[in-house]
Amino acid sequence: MKTTNLSLLGAGMALALCAPGVSAQSLFSDNFEVNSSAGWKVNTAGTGSDATFAFNYGALGIPSAPNSGGTTSGLKLRGNQFGSTATFPGGVSVSPIGYSFAGDYSVRFDMWLNFNGPAPAGGSGSTQITGFGIGTAGNTAQVAGGVIDSINFGTTVDGQSSVDYRAYAPAAQTGYTAPSGVFAAGIGTSPDARNNSHPYYAGFGGVSAPAAQLALYGQQTGTTAVGSLGFGWHDVELIKSGTSVKWYVDDLLIATVSTTVAGTLGGGNILLSHYDSNATVSTDALSPDLLFGLIDNLQVTVVPEPSTVALALLGGAGLLVIRRRK
Repeated sequence: MKTTNLSLLGAGMALALCAPGVSAQSLFSDNFEVNSSAGWKVNTAGTGSDATFAFNYGALGIPSAPNSGGTTSGLKLRGNQFGSTATFPGGVSVSPIGYSFAGDYSVRFDMWLNFNGPAPAGGSGSTQITGFGIGTAGNTAQVAGGVIDSINFGTTVDGQSSVDYRAYAPAAQTGYTAPSGVFAAGIGTSPDARNNSHPYYAGFGGVSAPAAQLALYGQQTGTTAVGSLGFGWHDVELIKSGTSVKWYVDDLLIATVSTTVAGTLGGGNILLSHYDSNATVSTDALSPDLLFGLIDNLQVTVVPEPSTVALALLGGAGLLVIRRRK
């Protein structure tokens, strides 16, 4: 997963470990290899949204997630994807039953965003959002347009919205704006710090759908927009530390929300979500197969305190320092 930075000062013999252990304590995990739906609360808004546990994404030509060891089972989330009508808000969020997380902790998982092509613009109704967050009661769908009781973040699957990177909280029911200072890309609006076109996100995008998926669905041609996250596995992490909640993708800080100004949270649970930002149903008959967010290898772990773990090199003047990002 993430690389730990090491620095070695001096010399000597390592005899004692100070501070909490380097291996973080696990609070919750699910690799979605088996159907774990009985342990999750599924909350939907509107119609045409669902969650499929232990979904075999390999059947759609998607390669094994980086931390799956070759297996291809995960959690698939869809919004506004079946039925004759759609509503706004429309989507789904899931939370593990009976959990409430406190203190400093990390929520981390592999994420794949899929959409009905062709890329980059996508087919009918392809612009949807996959999200994730903390601090929910876990009883209501945490989707755009609904009642937000959590700090949650999200990103479009195809990079075709004016707001591709999003952050919500009870005090920001319609989402934080670029001038709010929440987004690491800055406070500018031209280009908007939340849009995939901003240079800050230029390291993402420009990739094609897997060849195996293209072989199954001929419409999956083209390459994704620069700055977007579709058609690739990404390492997503939320870190709750003190009063800050930070969102990283592939070690790049995307946004930070302070709990001191976020408003009253509904609880202490986590959430994973997928939703439509419009009251639309795709006219593409294949969109139910191709338009979704995929989560794998979810882990909730304690963030060690202090963040600097020192190995005292007794018998010498040396000091090994291990620094973990916070």
